[in-house]
Amino acid sequence: MKSINGPLRRALIYSLISYAGLVLINNSELDLPNMWIAYLPMFIGVYVVTQLLDKKFGG
Repeated sequence: MKSINGPLRRALIYSLISYAGLVLINNSELDLPNMWIAYLPMFIGVYVVTQLLDKKFGG
């Protein structure tokens, strides 16, 4: 069971932060020709923050 905790923790952290980021971007009324200009840096940032938080809480 301990081997499942790490991936589940990372998935939960990633899901919560990425959902919040998507809500912020979609509600910001950005008028970009391609929304991936905003999404790509957001998802890279979410990945980095997820890794940092996982190391902090995962030990």
